[in-house]
Amino acid sequence: MAPTIPRRGGPGGLKRPTLAGKTLGKPGAKRHRKIVKDCIRGITKPAIRRLARRGGVKRISATIYDETRAVLKAFLETVLRDVVTYTEHRNAKTVTVNDVIYALRRIGKPIYGFDPETYDPKVQKKLGREKGGGREGSPEDE
Repeated sequence: MAPTIPRRGGPGGLKRPTLAGKTLGKPGAKRHRKIVKDCIRGITKPAIRRLARRGGVKRISATIYDETRAVLKAFLETVLRDVVTYTEHRNAKTVTVNDVIYALRRIGKPIYGFDPETYDPKVQKKLGREKGGGREGSPEDE
């Protein structure tokens, strides 16, 4: 007597028994995202516009965006090459803040306020008071 094939599906009715219990339907909703051809294209036009606004630029020519991306890419390649050199010299796999600080200092663009050598806690207190951080008559004022 031949085995009966169930009409309602289930493991016995599958054509591929290795997929028993697996869902074969459509996957759930997926998030659509722009596919970036080159990583530097991730620096979007509005992001460049915001940086220019912060620098005081009023109008921006259309040709500036690609030029800005090219300059940014060259700058990052220079900095990151030095950062990786410092990290490898320490026999480490993790990039630290000091690696970035030293790399920026080496190319002549130092950044202040992140390392113990240039950190000044008095400056932080002054900035806190200017913004209204301290109250009148507090013990700090004496």
